[in-house]
Amino acid sequence: MEFVSSSPGRVLGIDFGEVRVGLSLSDETRTLASPLPTLRRRKGKRAPVQKLAELAREHQVTEVVLGLPLELSGEESEWTRSVRAVGQKLSERLGVPVHFVDERMTSVMAEKKVRSSGLSRSRREERGRVDAGAAVLILQRWLDAPTPEDSP
Repeated sequence: MEFVSSSPGRVLGIDFGEVRVGLSLSDETRTLASPLPTLRRRKGKRAPVQKLAELAREHQVTEVVLGLPLELSGEESEWTRSVRAVGQKLSERLGVPVHFVDERMTSVMAEKKVRSSGLSRSRREERGRVDAGAAVLILQRWLDAPTPEDSP
């Protein structure tokens, strides 16, 4: 079954972390997710909602997919609620839908892909590369779903 979105255009994928924010962007056909440069943030500072909104506008994004950091048990944590709040602010600021996708194990999977990529050790150990890879996995999971999947 083919996924048909209600809003054509690019989709921004976000792996939101306390230190880095991994980003990815779909193509116009919503077939392939590609990495964007990772944002660094200062721990304890407000979420970079303004910068994320600017990037979304720059790339003419019509929807956002945000990784939802659930516990391994599937339960929500304080961090999960913080990420949901960022999604809500981003949706209000952009006026586009924000979808949440279970991100469990995406960082582990991204790290394995980076390690097997053939890059030099110093390039493989750049943490932003793993965060961008996790954002790609989150967005690609959503793009490949037969229907939009939002976590509860």
